[in-house]
Amino acid sequence: MSPVKFSLIGGAGFRAQYFLRIAQALPERFEISGMVVRSEDKAKEMESKWGTSTYRTLEQLLEKEQPDFVVVSVSPAQSLDYLLKLSELGIPVLLETPPAPDLAGLQLLHDKLTLHGARVQVAEQYHFHPVQQARLELIQSGRLGKITETTVSISHLYHGVSLIRKMLGVNFEDVRIKAMRFESEWVQGPTRSGPPTEDKRIPLQRDLAWLDFGDRLGIYDFTKDQHRSWTRSNHLSVRGERGEIFDNRVLIQQESCTELRMELQRMNKGELENAEGYYLKGILCGERWVYENPFAPARLYDDEIAIAACLQKMADYTFGGPSFYSLEEASQDQYIGMMIEKAIQTGETITTERQCWVPKS
Repeated sequence: MSPVKFSLIGGAGFRAQYFLRIAQALPERFEISGMVVRSEDKAKEMESKWGTSTYRTLEQLLEKEQPDFVVVSVSPAQSLDYLLKLSELGIPVLLETPPAPDLAGLQLLHDKLTLHGARVQVAEQYHFHPVQQARLELIQSGRLGKITETTVSISHLYHGVSLIRKMLGVNFEDVRIKAMRFESEWVQGPTRSGPPTEDKRIPLQRDLAWLDFGDRLGIYDFTKDQHRSWTRSNHLSVRGERGEIFDNRVLIQQESCTELRMELQRMNKGELENAEGYYLKGILCGERWVYENPFAPARLYDDEIAIAACLQKMADYTFGGPSFYSLEEASQDQYIGMMIEKAIQTGETITTERQCWVPKS
């Protein structure tokens, strides 16, 4: 089977280079079919580094390339023109997060794209991380019973909201939001630019929000750059009627009143005397595999595995497979994220309202 071909708009950006690394590691699955890079100097750098063709405009790219789908990895303010052109041509799009910077932009995307049948999915990768897939497998197995609560301290706003919805099994239900911000100081750690180069303290803002869906509660807890920090831990817990997941610990009380205590255990190859190559094989819980890495033995780290899952699911979607993270879902998560910020700024309890992109029941 030949690899799926995709073109990349914004190939010089930080996020875009994830897709390039993944295609390089998985050539049997993915092939880069050209990139749009507007800067001539950046384009030459990318061609030299990645060995793929670059073009200054989308029109130039499509004259030479025939991608199965296009990844649009530019800022939300820049993406609309590309989305409209690709929609007119009937080319499926994998769009970066968030889909738009504000509510008006989200509504515009619905009016201009969804209502006209545009084939757009969004590259929200956090719920495809191996550990999140393992947790979701446990939830879907029913062993925890009905899920009533989750606490997510993983990433900011719409990323965190997407995990809350997935863990609780929430779709487009309205939610009541209470939120607050706690301010202090901490030592500056790694950022997107790399590790710290001096020891200094910077302002810290910890945002906390309670998302009340009626019969289910989501707690959002995030500090800026926490996911890169050397001094703050990520955390996720899920509580159901029969048990809970607390990070990697799993507690269950069976119907026989038997107590179970288990751990989510990462199983890596290539450790100690194992000579199979270094890669994540999967995650075990007790005697069960709750996650098996579909990209093994490629040497990808977790965030790359998750984005590779987005690419694979986009390939499946392009050729008739199911939606996996729609523009409507992405819009809902961005909207709730904005309402969390509003609740923090105003100190008021905010109740979300049904938006135009919510599917009619």
